[in-house]
Amino acid sequence: MAHKNTRRDFLKGTAAAGIGYFVAAGVSPKRSLAANEEVRFACIGVGGKGSSDSSDAGRMGTIVALCDIDENTLNDSRMLKKFPKAAKYSDWRKMLDELHSSIDAVTVSTPDHTHAPAAAAAMRLGKHCFVQKPLTHTIFEARELGRLARENKLATQMGNQGTANAALREAAALVQSGALGAISEAHVWTNRPVWPQGNVDIPTSEPPQHIDWDSWLGPAEVRPFSPAYHPFKWRGFWDFGTGALGDMACHTLNMPFMALDLRNPVSVQATTSGHDKVTYPTWSVITYEFPATEKRGALKFYWYDGGKLPPQELVGDLELSKSGALLVGEKGKLYSGDDYCGSYRLLDGLEKPDVDYVRSPGHFEEWVQAIKGGEPARSNFPDYASPLTETVLLGNLAVWADGKKIEWDSEKLEATNAPEVAHIVRKQYREGFAL
Repeated sequence: MAHKNTRRDFLKGTAAAGIGYFVAAGVSPKRSLAANEEVRFACIGVGGKGSSDSSDAGRMGTIVALCDIDENTLNDSRMLKKFPKAAKYSDWRKMLDELHSSIDAVTVSTPDHTHAPAAAAAMRLGKHCFVQKPLTHTIFEARELGRLARENKLATQMGNQGTANAALREAAALVQSGALGAISEAHVWTNRPVWPQGNVDIPTSEPPQHIDWDSWLGPAEVRPFSPAYHPFKWRGFWDFGTGALGDMACHTLNMPFMALDLRNPVSVQATTSGHDKVTYPTWSVITYEFPATEKRGALKFYWYDGGKLPPQELVGDLELSKSGALLVGEKGKLYSGDDYCGSYRLLDGLEKPDVDYVRSPGHFEEWVQAIKGGEPARSNFPDYASPLTETVLLGNLAVWADGKKIEWDSEKLEATNAPEVAHIVRKQYREGFAL
């Protein structure tokens, strides 16, 4: 049975000694691992996508502990068979406090709003960290996790698995070779949301006995349990998820981001179906403006969700997929018809040149190799995942403002003309879960 300690129980235990959470913070430096040593993993969130992440960790090392707010998930017969010796917890804070000295690396595969608090706590204990996409719930959190990774010299990676795809890396290298000429526009679209968004009913009830609801809420304001939130529909709520944009752009924007280094836009503006500021809108179209850099000219990036698509005239008779990416260059266009750029094609009669790119041994494998002293994973926090997540989540500032053009100062992490979105850039945390 999981250690179902509530926040109140845990506070009692630590308050008795006159201390706060993570009493061992600062005394658990990261262990240096040789290439043939086994990595000791703890997995936070092992249902849903966490199932495959924990399986990857078990394939590449030893699972020391499993943490999930759902006792049924922890005690599922398949989980028990795969990881019979793993300690079980419902509260990641208690897990880290008790087992920090036995853990080398942590995976975080929870709802978006708990990514950063859990990851930051582990990283401050010297633990290498893998976090599912989007890396964080807010822009400030993305910047902060990048800082912690760099300062503590930790191996990190975000779970945007398409980063390892050969086709994605080849497409990015092709764009950088100049084969398309100067790029003026990037268009990315998704078939999300596939969950309710926009004025959703929120029936409440007592949480099921097997759910640690307080731990699920984590840093969010306390409220009653609702099936509108858990187990899947949380993605559509501002307090827990990041909407269609946050859910998929770290995948579908990945190739254009790698190809064009789409970081630090100067403005962003959205048109939406309208929303109640509780859930995200049913559809949105978002326009980002990027200034010129040393390697490319200024360009615009357009995001579409909820069934919206780029103008058909951009691709002629080509039938657009439900999700994909399109880069518009002066010599021609590059089109990928899926979320992960598993394949792509050149339009306008362009012929594909030969380009060099670094092939991946596998997404999770990159991270484990980095833990053992190898090169950083491509989607490591400070160099790639944090900037990508910042760019993605900036669009939600415009969604909140719904029509207002947001002027963005990336150095200060500030919407200079829109103080009303400051709480989305950097949010408040419930006591006991602060970043």
